[in-house]
Amino acid sequence: MCLAIPGKVIAIHEMEGLLFGKVDFGGIVKQACLQYTPDVQIGEYVIVHVGFALSKMDEQDAARTYQLLEELNQLAELDVLDVEPPVEGEP
Repeated sequence: MCLAIPGKVIAIHEMEGLLFGKVDFGGIVKQACLQYTPDVQIGEYVIVHVGFALSKMDEQDAARTYQLLEELNQLAELDVLDVEPPVEGEP
């Protein structure tokens, strides 16, 4: 079963014409595509599913959702190492 996980956007950048960001999931930071949430700002929360931020959510709902997922032991997928995309101009 795949879940969408709430996370806090801590950085935003563009790569090859697409909007990306670093998203903090309770201390684990991963890269996510922000193309579906182009108005998101640093410090806001998004729901991320398979590397794509699908929608924004407020901080209270994000905390509540994260706590429930943790209680249900559904956060194991966050332990998988994230591979950073190559920096533009580097081989």
